[in-house]
Amino acid sequence: MTTLLRIGTLVLAAMTMQTGKTEPGFTQLFNGKDFTDWKLENPDSFTIQDGAIVANAKGGPGHAFYDGPFRNHSFRNFEVKVDVMARNNSNGGFFILTEYVEKGFPPKGFEVQVNNTYGKDKVKTGSLYHVSDVYEAAPKDDEWFTEHIIVKGDSVTIKVNDVQVVAWTKPADYTKEISAGTFALQAHDPNSTVFYKNIRVKPLD
Repeated sequence: MTTLLRIGTLVLAAMTMQTGKTEPGFTQLFNGKDFTDWKLENPDSFTIQDGAIVANAKGGPGHAFYDGPFRNHSFRNFEVKVDVMARNNSNGGFFILTEYVEKGFPPKGFEVQVNNTYGKDKVKTGSLYHVSDVYEAAPKDDEWFTEHIIVKGDSVTIKVNDVQVVAWTKPADYTKEISAGTFALQAHDPNSTVFYKNIRVKPLD
């Protein structure tokens, strides 16, 4: 990619985050106003501020699951993008191929890590958590960035601000099943604050 083309791509990505524009083929899953179509494991740990879902586990760790009508909240092959901002020393995550649980971390699916500077965990932003880990975070705290996840068959690609950080394909000896599921946002702990907005998906099947 030439330097000018790369600069143009990054500028377009920044404009998309600022305007909340939905790219062609993508469908918004969050209306920016309330929790319509979302199911909260721990409602006290999620609020809405300036068009974003704010995850802070003041009421205890929890997850917000997409539970809306689009594709009956079940996705198998897709592209999903979410704009994220983390405060200093914050931990969070965006779950894919998962399903609602009343309590605890979802056992189904995968977590795409959000952690720029959280000191207690060396696994950083963009990781397919404990499957294909990244140990250096590209984004900065208090700045919006985009996580772009592509799932095709048994392969998962993760990009952060259009830079690929993970390309993983399920090996023959991997025992965990990969099946259709929904998305979820994580409220990790009361000292971590993470913002999520402009959550949009493009089915590939």
